[in-house]
Amino acid sequence: MIPRDFIDTLLARVDIVDVIDRRVPLKKAGQNYQACCPFHSEKTPSFTVSPTKQFYHCFGCGAHGSALGFLMEYEHMSFPDAVGALAQDVGLPVPESGEPDRPKPPPALWDALEQAAQFYKKQLKQTPHAIDYLKQRGLTGAIAARYGIGYAPDGWSPLKQVFADYTADALAASGLVIDGDNRRYDRFRDRIMFPIKNVKGQIVGFGGRVLGQGEPKYLNSPETPLFHKGSELYGLFEARAAIKAAGRAIVVEGYMDVVALAQHGVEFAVAALGTATTPIHVRTLLRHTDRLIYAFDGDKAGRKAAWRALENSLEALQDGKEVSFLFLPEGEDPDSYIRTRGQAAFLQLLDTDTLPLSAFLVRELSRDRKLDTQEGRAALIKDAKPLLEKIAAPLLSSLIRRQIADLTHLQADDLGLMGIRPGVPRRISPRPQRRPAPSRVRSLARTLLMNPQRAAEVDPCWLDANDPLSSRMSELMAWLHEVGPLKPQTLCETAKGSALQALVDELMTDLLDKDDSWDWNAEFDGAVKQLRDDWQRRRWQELAARPLSSLSAAERLELTELARY
Repeated sequence: MIPRDFIDTLLARVDIVDVIDRRVPLKKAGQNYQACCPFHSEKTPSFTVSPTKQFYHCFGCGAHGSALGFLMEYEHMSFPDAVGALAQDVGLPVPESGEPDRPKPPPALWDALEQAAQFYKKQLKQTPHAIDYLKQRGLTGAIAARYGIGYAPDGWSPLKQVFADYTADALAASGLVIDGDNRRYDRFRDRIMFPIKNVKGQIVGFGGRVLGQGEPKYLNSPETPLFHKGSELYGLFEARAAIKAAGRAIVVEGYMDVVALAQHGVEFAVAALGTATTPIHVRTLLRHTDRLIYAFDGDKAGRKAAWRALENSLEALQDGKEVSFLFLPEGEDPDSYIRTRGQAAFLQLLDTDTLPLSAFLVRELSRDRKLDTQEGRAALIKDAKPLLEKIAAPLLSSLIRRQIADLTHLQADDLGLMGIRPGVPRRISPRPQRRPAPSRVRSLARTLLMNPQRAAEVDPCWLDANDPLSSRMSELMAWLHEVGPLKPQTLCETAKGSALQALVDELMTDLLDKDDSWDWNAEFDGAVKQLRDDWQRRRWQELAARPLSSLSAAERLELTELARY
């Protein structure tokens, strides 16, 4: 069984707008996003997605839920498969039981990174030699502002200017400082700073580049509860719209490549963070686009890096998606190439000089092989075997197997006899039944979903027994006390299969029209006051209707107190 805390952590890491937009193009509509519903035929959009509530609802057919629910309905996944798919996207291992491996990070970590980012941006404006460096690299103030570029001053502990408590645990846990043997000091010093954002635009770490010569040239934040370099991509948050518009994404090797390309109008580039591209990176990008291009130097080191990218892409490949490689002239990188030759020349390379993954795979396997000998063909098959077995796209895998078979003078079926198994495609589960359309409920219930802890402030005796919602409200408050503090989207998932599922779904739908400015605390306070006032009035009427002689001393005192309201 997947622990409930893990589901809460997972849904806090994913963005439902991003999850749905990869599959169903969304358009901004006020504080929400809209599209024609993917679950029934319609001409006028009634499918609404709320980024603040992390919930979707179709006012036409009633389909609704969280990011998990959408994957289950749209991609016909079972609940475990949907959890696994989302977890894979964000780099979380799915635990079988117990606590999640990566618990939800405390707010202090997010705050520390955001404060540091603001400090670095201010320092850049006050540091002429850092500004000169960026200008020499061809960057403008506008592009620096777009990517939030800053500067970490030299010295052991400049961040003492930002944090009154420089010894706070959050500074080390977020990777901003290092605890040495004798002192604590800033991790980033005298470096151009590149904030690394997740798909929601939240800063999860930094990359720092030296000005001029020095080692290491690039310094990244360490692994933290927020930052996992194997699942984050630099520039993806800024590039999402451009990737969608261009119909392709390009993966480059450094921050400066991403920013330089954007400076020259190629805004659909991202970079891995001090590591080879991982299967998680590839799956993430292929959910944004059908065409993925790796850009590398054309020298031996570039081919080696490209081969690692190829190996890590195989298990994420999908039929109908295109992964290819661009090898720049030796000594060139995307930054230098586009600065010297311009945008048009670079785009021309992307259009005409890319090599499909399948062609690159076969070319490298065949390189320096004597395929006119049995030994050479056997060596090729031996090296091809683990690669072919990793390819997740069944049609592409079949075509590459056939090409390998032709090169080695075999029939495609002969590869199976030699122990080469095809990759296993993802299992497709039956599509779950659509849930019924929701209805409106009163304001107290919906505000409880925004902060379940406040349910303790509601006395069940205040609920009017004649109100048909009262019994369900009592059940809801008891359930909220039992499950503990969870985010609204997690409550939705936790309620599935229970007697309260329909009510929770209705409440979530009712929250769709509430934006970030909605003061749910004020609405809760108002609803509680109204409940209490109504109860006091009913109680006064009940006691006042009885003969005074029938009232106990306590009831007489209560009647006197109620008369004052």
